[in-house]
Amino acid sequence: MTTADMPEPVEPSRHSAPSGPRSQAPKRRTFTSAYKQRILRQYDSLSDPVERGALLRREGLYHSHLEYWRSTLVNKGGGRSPAPERSGGRPTRSEAEIDNQRLRAENQRLAAELARTQAALDIAGKVYVLLETLSESTDSDTKPSK
Repeated sequence: MTTADMPEPVEPSRHSAPSGPRSQAPKRRTFTSAYKQRILRQYDSLSDPVERGALLRREGLYHSHLEYWRSTLVNKGGGRSPAPERSGGRPTRSEAEIDNQRLRAENQRLAAELARTQAALDIAGKVYVLLETLSESTDSDTKPSK
């Protein structure tokens, strides 16, 4: 092979794709606002879950995409109402309920600590009585006999 047979090296321009080990890595997809709204309208117009699944597969999307798009449209004032709330989930708790639960847990912890302290004091009292009894018995044994 001669140098005439070799292709000329191409200098990378500022606008060409990067070269290197990660140049072939998949690129993150981006969706236009019009595309998102079109897909959401199509999805909402379908009533059969099988058809909805087919739409998602055909477009290469996940249901989480639609949920996220819907929430961002609502937050940006897209004029759409949020998705209806599903029943059966865990109900939200008020500040009073959260505070009540925290206080109940603290009360249980303090009651357990009090029980341990009372048990330790009871044991210490019994040890004191036992040592006093032993001390008295050793004192009577060591008295000189007459």
